[in-house]
Amino acid sequence: MPKRLLLWDIDATLITTAGAGDKALKQIVARRFGVEDNLHDIEIAGRTDVGIVRSILRKYGIALTEENVRALLEEYLERLEKNLPQLEGRILPGVAEIIARLHPKPDRVLALLTGNLRRGAQLKLQRYGLWDYFEFGAFADDHHDRNELGAFARRRAQEKHGHEFAAAAIDVIGDTGHDIACGKIFGARTIAVATGSWTRAQLAQHQPDFLFDDLSEVEQVIATLGW
Repeated sequence: MPKRLLLWDIDATLITTAGAGDKALKQIVARRFGVEDNLHDIEIAGRTDVGIVRSILRKYGIALTEENVRALLEEYLERLEKNLPQLEGRILPGVAEIIARLHPKPDRVLALLTGNLRRGAQLKLQRYGLWDYFEFGAFADDHHDRNELGAFARRRAQEKHGHEFAAAAIDVIGDTGHDIACGKIFGARTIAVATGSWTRAQLAQHQPDFLFDDLSEVEQVIATLGW
């Protein structure tokens, strides 16, 4: 069979960290600006860490210099690492079995397309034993706009496997409309799971190619997607 590239989102798609990242951001705002802010006016789900940090800085009137963005991101990673073991996160239904079954297949390439910084992605997935299943990824380090990340993932896939993956041979799997939009921009097949803050109805409005409540019906998911 021809190779197929599966690009996975992390938060609320593969795992839930029980809010470790959100907690880190709120801790930073409390320390830096002296306020308790629930960040309700900052869109987090489906956005990149860099984009989120830029939005927070903008909200508090801080210049969006590379130095300011980098300093906040570094503090975020430090706090994330401390928060992860303190919260009861988990791998989402069906994910562990699907990943374990696909990983040995030479015609199925598992990679990441995520709004996390690479280090943040590693911290989260190592916590739940999933990091080593993924060959490479596209991360917030590459670009603050999620819609730009597909190009990075495709280039890394080509470098690693020696041929260009056609858009029709790529799946983007995520839990928000932003994941769907990111995949559609470069013509990938889009697979949405309603395991995050976006409801099934909200996801359906973005017209993914496939939409699941979750991935718990492993045999059905694999058969439906031809994985």
